[in-house]
Amino acid sequence: MEPLGIVVAGLVLLLALALVALVFAQRNGRAPAPDPVLDARLAALAAAQSEIAGRFGQAIDTQAKSQSELQKALAERLEALDQRLGSNLKESAEKTAETLGGLQARLKIIDEAQKNLTDLSGQMVTLQQILSNKQSRGAYGQGHMEAIIRDALPSGTYEFQATLSNRKRPDCLIHLPGTNTAIVIDSKFPLESFELFKNAASEAERKVAGARIRTDVLQHVMTIADHYLIAGETQDPAIMFVPSESLYAELHDSFPELIQRAHRARVVVVSPNILLLAINTVQTVLKDARMREQTDQIQREVGLMLRDVSLLEERVQKLQTHFGQAEGDIKNILTSTERITKRAQNIEKVELQGVETEKTLALKLGD
Repeated sequence: MEPLGIVVAGLVLLLALALVALVFAQRNGRAPAPDPVLDARLAALAAAQSEIAGRFGQAIDTQAKSQSELQKALAERLEALDQRLGSNLKESAEKTAETLGGLQARLKIIDEAQKNLTDLSGQMVTLQQILSNKQSRGAYGQGHMEAIIRDALPSGTYEFQATLSNRKRPDCLIHLPGTNTAIVIDSKFPLESFELFKNAASEAERKVAGARIRTDVLQHVMTIADHYLIAGETQDPAIMFVPSESLYAELHDSFPELIQRAHRARVVVVSPNILLLAINTVQTVLKDARMREQTDQIQREVGLMLRDVSLLEERVQKLQTHFGQAEGDIKNILTSTERITKRAQNIEKVELQGVETEKTLALKLGD
């Protein structure tokens, strides 16, 4: 039962109990005489009770109607809220799925990047192992130099580890056309002394490392000058290849006197980029030499072409002469044809005249 209905029922019950108590009090008295005032009050009380009951009934109906409308409105709002929540949840689920998809793609990229970093770390460790060994370091520098030369020059213009007349073997010989001398290239990688110079913790250690660099580089320069510069066999100057741009830059910045001493010893120190420029220059020289070698052949071909043009001109003239003769013959043929046509026409006229004469004679004889 509703709370308002309970209150109304309680009030009605209280009024009923008061009425019953009043009736029992009248009956248990000493036979009192009928009291019109009391009866009027009881009647008024009953009427009031009935009115109150009616009003409370209306109030209960109004409250029930309001409660029904409230429940309906609440149900509609709950349904709208449910739909809105469902739409929001669906949208949130889609966004979450999209975000998770993007996150998964990014995680995949991160995994690939991590794998690449792992591979790169392994390669760096391998490179560090290679550079830590003197023989492996020399092979690395020679391989770098050979790759540059192979990519730029034709195979017949260079030799790797060729033996000179003094039984020495430079890393590379480049043969130029028109001369019997070759350009010598030898790879050197003085990494240890440069590492000591770079990692020096004090000025004293730096001086010691610098002295070691001067000793090592100068020793390499003099070895190349003494072993590979042979008159009539190799060209001056020889090339010392340093397979590191950073070492080359450090050598030029901090030890310019070594570069000058190398020049005086007829040795040029180059980095990978400078070697590539030098090889491109050699490539240009080779192309020019090939063009000069092919000049005679080009001239011979041009001469043959001119002879063919002369023959063509002569044959065209002969053809023109033949065309002239053919044109005269055609004119003569046309003249003969015209004469034959005229004679045929004359013959035809003669025959017609003969036929007419016979017809005339026959007519006359008939007459």
